[in-house]
Amino acid sequence: MDLGIKGKSVLVLASSKGLGKATAFEFAKEGARIMLSSRDAGQLEETTKEIIDATGAEVNYQVCDITKEAEIASLVEETASRYGTVDVLINNAGGPPAGGFDAHGDDNWQKAFELNLLSFVRAIREVLPYMRKQGGGHILNFASSSIKQPIDGLILSNTFRAGILGLSKSLSQELAQDNILINTLGPGRIATDRVEELDTIAAKKQERSYEEVKAASEKAIPLGRYGKPQEFASIAVFLCSPANSYITGQALLVDGGMVKNLL
Repeated sequence: MDLGIKGKSVLVLASSKGLGKATAFEFAKEGARIMLSSRDAGQLEETTKEIIDATGAEVNYQVCDITKEAEIASLVEETASRYGTVDVLINNAGGPPAGGFDAHGDDNWQKAFELNLLSFVRAIREVLPYMRKQGGGHILNFASSSIKQPIDGLILSNTFRAGILGLSKSLSQELAQDNILINTLGPGRIATDRVEELDTIAAKKQERSYEEVKAASEKAIPLGRYGKPQEFASIAVFLCSPANSYITGQALLVDGGMVKNLL
């Protein structure tokens, strides 16, 4: 199936590794023009070369701390300068520190807000003029399975991922008149460094081995395994392609059936 992505301008935040990198890779396979970003220049350079070598796509990068308003503005401006516009925005950010309510003071709450919610608001604000001018676009906000079911010991993530869901749903109503579609995509247990980190923390807390914790997590997933980053990324690409012209304001989990909610 031709998704109609070839030549589209795609900006992916936090894309030097993990789900951001996997998503950028899948867009590149479809012939899109990619702008990568993260705070790690060395990792960005390595990832850019890897994607170009594998796909032959046009890929560039810019270092960006997404907690800084000016750096987000500069990133979007550079993307539009290179590619003429921004057709697709993938909002992504690393997870905040683990822990329950008593583990975090105001500083952690403020940092998590700036990283996991305000950064998305700022990036959307910057791309909207380009999308409105061209008559449409796609925005996809990466969140977590916690948008459907809170995760124990992740109070910061649970709070601000839910904020992403509210932002996406509200904007879907406001932006529909501009033909800008916005959705939320939540990963379950996908095999990334972040999930490995959380499993390691859980193993230490439970005084069990990492392998035991992972096996227990996999047992709770109907498909019996962690997802692959590429499996998550393929859904992201579809939702942000011209093939998706009527899904907006929705929240979808890629979790192997792990979360058992009805809504």
